[in-house]
Amino acid sequence: MGRTKSFVTADVVRAARDVFWRQGYDEASIPQLRAATGLSASSLYHAFGSKRGLFDKALTNYLDEVALPRLIALRQERPAPWALADYLLGVRRELTDPGSRLPLDGCLALRSASGSLAADPALRARIVRYRAQLFAAMLAGVRARRPEFDDAEAERLASTVTNLVISAFTLSRVDGAGAVESIDTALALLEPRSAEH
Repeated sequence: MGRTKSFVTADVVRAARDVFWRQGYDEASIPQLRAATGLSASSLYHAFGSKRGLFDKALTNYLDEVALPRLIALRQERPAPWALADYLLGVRRELTDPGSRLPLDGCLALRSASGSLAADPALRARIVRYRAQLFAAMLAGVRARRPEFDDAEAERLASTVTNLVISAFTLSRVDGAGAVESIDTALALLEPRSAEH
């Protein structure tokens, strides 16, 4: 009879997620992952197959528990007119909070799109899917805030806001002021311009 697994997989994945988030995939070492998870290298390999297998689980956890919950108000059937502005203001607060993970470690999903995994087709597909989820949420928010827009106008603004959010997440570790500026630009674009006289 085999030995009973003596760890909770979700806890191990969260602990590994934090290492990958802080260090990046390439810099996260097996000793660091062992220390964070409390498991031996053989247990990690037995449970997840490889460092990459563990990373894939950690990335899924990050998307499910960190990235996508930020979008919950925008993923409702009928988002409130202020839902997108609230989301952007929430991101801005994170960017300016020294205790937040965002200015310290950035976005794990976007960070993983560079380095040795950048050309990996499976990872690229996940990042493209994540951007599509961001875009869908931004589009729902734009349509709620600017119901006068036709489809082309709404999609154009949603694409711009999505790209500004991605820019902010990407810049957050190296240029906090630039990241905040991206969010402020998105907020300004969301508001109707005053009629010129």
